[in-house]
Amino acid sequence: MKRIAVFPGSFDPITKGHEDIIHRAVPLFDEIIVAIGTNSSKNYYFSLEKRLEMIRFTFRNEPKVKVETYLGMTVNYCKEVGANYLLRGLRTSADFEFERSIAHINQTLYPELDTVFLLSLQEYSAINSTIVRDILINGGDAQRFVPGGLDLSK
Repeated sequence: MKRIAVFPGSFDPITKGHEDIIHRAVPLFDEIIVAIGTNSSKNYYFSLEKRLEMIRFTFRNEPKVKVETYLGMTVNYCKEVGANYLLRGLRTSADFEFERSIAHINQTLYPELDTVFLLSLQEYSAINSTIVRDILINGGDAQRFVPGGLDLSK
């Protein structure tokens, strides 16, 4: 059986923390789908097309990483693509508590789905997309917090 993992998120924008989790997970799975969830009621900084472009650029040399978008519940998307693993990164103990609850609900809804948690490296534990967006909105330089070579213009 092919080991397919889904790594869901809004990735607005992708950060070095996301990049690190995905690179470290590549040896564990046959395929990783970086799945950009879309929510029509949420205001994104970057367009969906721009987020797809940034992630594809970041993993252009990694054939095991695919980038897709989805609507609705992540657990339903995992069923659609035949994924049996949900990949999540943990920065803090608060992340763990939140993610554990979601993992239990997901497993109730889709018993074949296992959530795999990877701890972020210490140097990335303070980085999140919200902070990076705030830096960009306020005219700051966020390059050191995102994968190398990304164009952060809207």
